[in-house]
Amino acid sequence: MNWLLVILGATVGAPLRYLTDRSVQRRHDSVFPWGTLVVNVAGCLILGLVTGAVTAGAASSRTQLLLGTGLCGALTTYSTFSYETLRLAEDGARFYALANVAASVAAGLGAVYAGVAVAGAVWP
Repeated sequence: MNWLLVILGATVGAPLRYLTDRSVQRRHDSVFPWGTLVVNVAGCLILGLVTGAVTAGAASSRTQLLLGTGLCGALTTYSTFSYETLRLAEDGARFYALANVAASVAAGLGAVYAGVAVAGAVWP
């Protein structure tokens, strides 16, 4: 039954990732992969909130499977981040490649931390 929760979360996360990525990228006239950055940071924030809620006992491990593994697993994408970073570097946009790595790691870690902190404040 656990696998069904993961599948259900992923059925929402995958199209949400695609639609969000396209929507954000369409608004920016830049080679920088803003769409991928936004979905990855959003996924980190959601995962932090869910993890904090589960740790505080306010959410179940089933919620972790549905939202953490399923939704966030399909919403976020390390492979696209890696590919886009490599593409930027190969195309001579090394500054954008380095900025993508730095922004993704810093914002992703910051979002997870913020999510856990917010959950801890809401469910002490």
